Amino acid sequence: MITEAGPWRSAAALTLPQAVQRALAAYQRGDWAESERLCRAVLEAKQDHFDALHLLGVIAARTQREREAVELLSQAVSADPGNAAAQSHLGNVLRGLGRPAEALACYERALALAPDAAEAHYHRGNALVDLERHAEALGSYDRVLALKPGLADAYNNRGIALNALKRPAEALQSYERALALRPDFAQAYNNRGIALLDLNRPADALKSFERALALDRNDAKAHFSRGIALAALERHAEALESFERALSRKPDYAEACNHRGMALHALDREAEALESCERALALDPDYVDAHNSRGIALFALKRPAEAAESYERALALDPEYAPAHWNLALCRLLLGDFAAGWQEYEWRLKAGPQSAARRDFVQPSWLGAQSLQGRTILLHSEQGLGDTLQFCRYAKEVAALGATVLLEVQAPLAGLLAGLEGVAQILREGDPLPAFDCHCPLPSLPLAFRTDLRSIPSAVPYVRSDPVRTAAWREKLGVATKPRIGLAWSGSAAHRNDRNRSVPLEQMLPLVDERAEWISLQKEVRASDAAVLASRADIRRVGGELEDFADAAAVVELMDIVVTVDTSIAHLAGAMAKRVWILLPFNPDWRWLLDREDSVWYPTARLFRQPTPGDWASVVRRLQGELGSIRR
Repeated sequence: MITEAGPWRSAAALTLPQAVQRALAAYQRGDWAESERLCRAVLEAKQDHFDALHLLGVIAARTQREREAVELLSQAVSADPGNAAAQSHLGNVLRGLGRPAEALACYERALALAPDAAEAHYHRGNALVDLERHAEALGSYDRVLALKPGLADAYNNRGIALNALKRPAEALQSYERALALRPDFAQAYNNRGIALLDLNRPADALKSFERALALDRNDAKAHFSRGIALAALERHAEALESFERALSRKPDYAEACNHRGMALHALDREAEALESCERALALDPDYVDAHNSRGIALFALKRPAEAAESYERALALDPEYAPAHWNLALCRLLLGDFAAGWQEYEWRLKAGPQSAARRDFVQPSWLGAQSLQGRTILLHSEQGLGDTLQFCRYAKEVAALGATVLLEVQAPLAGLLAGLEGVAQILREGDPLPAFDCHCPLPSLPLAFRTDLRSIPSAVPYVRSDPVRTAAWREKLGVATKPRIGLAWSGSAAHRNDRNRSVPLEQMLPLVDERAEWISLQKEVRASDAAVLASRADIRRVGGELEDFADAAAVVELMDIVVTVDTSIAHLAGAMAKRVWILLPFNPDWRWLLDREDSVWYPTARLFRQPTPGDWASVVRRLQGELGSIRR
């Protein structure tokens, strides 16, 4: 037994200070059990002995007995409230227990006692990051580095704060400083990659993640981050492999489960994608991104009502989560719920592929509430050529409200739409804009007019070919002795759903026979289709001669029928009231609705849908049967 003032009662008697010194020496040489035994013996003699309580608390923390460590360190702080180190150590344990606010209070007490304690400033910054008070955390790290310029960890964590503040270029510089000080700093390589991703440099980010993994193959976060970079590079099979490696090292990694689901979605493995997203939600039921991802998988499986429920769950957790609003819009519109759909569709300007097209005019936007009598309004294109052709029908409706209508469209459409009813002036994108009072993007016009399934302005034609150009093309094509069929099999490769909506030309060839004269309307032919097209003398190629859509309209005017996938040619033919047959993927774009053969937008259209994902063969066989009835 140790006595406070006297010697051991044994021959090897020690005073309390000597016992504490022995305990400290045992701790420093790694004999924590002996150190703990000595400290407890000291506490038998003096239960509020600061040094023994402090050292026991440190040992408990190092041996993963965090709750015991909190108790011991709290007692140490009570025994000596003026000891900055004990305050800081208590803060570390509290932070490890997920109690960052209490930890922060400890660090601030420590700094009040020792304002130049670099370690306390560093840990204060970490607690502030946990609390998402990143600007304050940045100040802490800057103070650390003023006191201790060579601390790589501080540069690394400073970068984390900067990245959270949406300052990735500065974050990148901070990570570079950390790596200059410690070239084998795996975590800094991973964080550097995250900053590079935020700077839209996925190829460079990938190299950084792979460097992190070269230093630590078992870093689940680095495997996950590598998958994010690979997905950004559209290397989805490799991304999937990276997410699975992350999960093999950390099976409860909800983010990896979610992104694994999105990689599977990109690979058209939708049932597996759904399962992976649901696994993420089992791990974290309030994971907003995973509810959104689950909806994406359900939507791809042609289960839009269930998808909508998943998006609504995401929005219940985060009402401002723009991607779920955008995705919910697509569900509602596909289901024909236009009242809710058009409202949600406005979120496209905050998320989704259209957000970059938002126009920030000084003039106010018009969505139907204000009078247009005597005012000039700019209607402007926003999405693809087909979208412009679909929604330009509203120009007449806007003019009927007493407005002077300016219409700004993509250059290839300007000539065709110059005579559109209701339009006072046509403008090409990029042209100087005349004075106007308000504006509206074309895809917002259905909301402005509160369009439902019964009130779509579907009178056709509202687009007409130019008689002079039509006559020129009639002479060029010559006298028709058979039905003329215009053919289009692919749209823009940049379209988000192009892999599902476009058809390889080879799969369309069973349609082409001697019953008709076949005219290729493809302006751009992909390398994968070029050789096939060149080998077919029975398909006449005119697409390369089309200068713009006015030319395309002249050729379409001369067709007996147009057979096309879901691309701008479908909208052109429909707007011209030409007979058009549209091949649709299993899960179609919202405007074609579900499970019907007619179009609410184009009365002369017929819709031919895939019965199962990727099954173009059965669609082509059905078209073959129907084409037998085509006559001049």
